[in-house]
Amino acid sequence: MELNWKEERNLTMLTDYYEFTMANGYWLNGLRDKVAVFDMFFRKIPDDGGFAIFAGLEQVIDYLKNLKFTPEDIAYFRKKGGFCQEFLDYLADFKFECDVWAMKEGTVMFPGEPILTVRGPVIQAQLVETMILLTINHQSMICTKANRMVRAAEGRTIMEFGSRRAQSYDAAILGARATYIGGCGATACAMADRDYGIPAVGTMAHSWVQMFDSELEAFQNYARIYPDNCTLLIDTYNVLKSGVPNAIKVFDEIVVPAGFRPKGVRIDSGDIAYLSKKVRKMLDEAGYPDCAIVASNSLDEYIIRDLALQGARVDSFGIGERLITSKSDPVFGGVYKLVAVEKDGAYAPRIKVSESIEKITNPCFKRLYRFYNAETGKAEADYICTRDEELYTKKPISITIFDPVATWKKKTLENVWAVELLRPIFVKGQCVYENPPIREIRAYCAQQVDSLWDEVKRFENPHSYYVDLSEKLWTIKHQLLEEIQK
Repeated sequence: MELNWKEERNLTMLTDYYEFTMANGYWLNGLRDKVAVFDMFFRKIPDDGGFAIFAGLEQVIDYLKNLKFTPEDIAYFRKKGGFCQEFLDYLADFKFECDVWAMKEGTVMFPGEPILTVRGPVIQAQLVETMILLTINHQSMICTKANRMVRAAEGRTIMEFGSRRAQSYDAAILGARATYIGGCGATACAMADRDYGIPAVGTMAHSWVQMFDSELEAFQNYARIYPDNCTLLIDTYNVLKSGVPNAIKVFDEIVVPAGFRPKGVRIDSGDIAYLSKKVRKMLDEAGYPDCAIVASNSLDEYIIRDLALQGARVDSFGIGERLITSKSDPVFGGVYKLVAVEKDGAYAPRIKVSESIEKITNPCFKRLYRFYNAETGKAEADYICTRDEELYTKKPISITIFDPVATWKKKTLENVWAVELLRPIFVKGQCVYENPPIREIRAYCAQQVDSLWDEVKRFENPHSYYVDLSEKLWTIKHQLLEEIQK
């Protein structure tokens, strides 16, 4: 039976070393069973955009299901020194027992709100921090970038061509997965197709054309092998003088006589706007108005938008490095912070204070709701409240919210549905969530983006979406700040 690399890899030790020193310290201080609550959230939207997209949950689930320390791991800690034997025995028999809540993959999200919550023994909740952040930060960043490019393309297909530029093989495979969730239509990565069902596409490189004595011969040989899926790369020598004429000759003499229509031509260099208009005219005049024009070559959402403004005749785009690395903003700043500790049967809030306002955390074990207008279906605001503040979700409600910074700014939302965004993923260490198929995640993501007003989706100076605190949560937060100042 073929092994599934996603299940066979043990990533338990892919953890920052200080997580283990803290865990050992918790053990020695009698805090082994102390229940803590941690939130993951992020502070800044990449590319100064209006929203980000949550991705990577499936891989977090795989990781949490397979947590275990091997004898080699225990030997490593013993050699490092500083760890008590009882703690090492605990790791040897480690069993994940936490509760986890998270957004659905593909959900649009905003700074400051909890996107994943872990509650459980503090040692366990602490140890999973690194992999949760690594996984969700990476895929959310790539998914968000992909969606920007998809929106810029305005219905034209975006294909992910970035495997050779990705920052490791995992980044190539899981990056391709994230781009598909964000709306890309295909990938060049065969493994992403095999493991995740993302359509893999590809025809030829310049080396194919160079291998033959002439461009025409290269095209002829390719068309004879793949007459039913013939897309030719036309910029190896000269797009207009040889590439297109040779492509048309091959379409006329090989593809059409075989009973097929040519699929397309690809331009990978030069002035894409100018060349695509000339190529379109030549193909149309030759009787191939259905032959698509594919453009590649260091594209991003701004170039795609400019090409459209210049009247470029491009039907789809292949994008590599600027997508798979999110080159313009390659760090997604998700963090994982302690927000509450169980004490005397209740949850005592914890807060992290900073001179930078955006780094002050929202304390407490919390819920997160999104308000949708019952008439338009558009998202109006997000609402963070304490865990015991449960809103009615069975019918539309009216609710007054306020700006957590400029508190005098209030707004009453009428006739809105309250939808709770964090759903149970693990209960006492047992997974209770079934990962949907990736096409379902992709469709849900498109629906989520469509629920935002156009003003939030602008590339430049997008409207700031409301993320407000309940009055109770706001009061607890400011009481904690006042106590700390004293």
